[in-house]
Amino acid sequence: MSDDERDILDTLKAELDFIEKGGYGRSVRTPWQPTSVFQDSLSCLNFGYPYRAHPCHECLLNDFVPAEQSAEVVPCHHIPLDEAGATIEGLELADNQQKMEETVKRWLRAKIKEIETERAAEQVPAN
Repeated sequence: MSDDERDILDTLKAELDFIEKGGYGRSVRTPWQPTSVFQDSLSCLNFGYPYRAHPCHECLLNDFVPAEQSAEVVPCHHIPLDEAGATIEGLELADNQQKMEETVKRWLRAKIKEIETERAAEQVPAN
């Protein structure tokens, strides 16, 4: 469990909105520099820092990382995004930005729906 006090649902919704608005497109200031999913958005605890001010295990995204991948340099890039086990790491290596963004959006929508369903069930009073 992460030490991150942000609400996971709000964070995932903000990430989805960021992607849908083209947030991972090439920067006008640095078009030669690729962007990195999660790391280059407010979802990352270290966004905006020139170095890692916070260890990744403090991030709420770490809750989705398989235990055997938690020691990776960028653990959130090893979150399984679909049943086939696609990860951001693998999709970045395939160099297909559109496929990566579509896969991440599907994963985000699924997790958002899952969390909303869990929270709705918690709100139902017991008889």
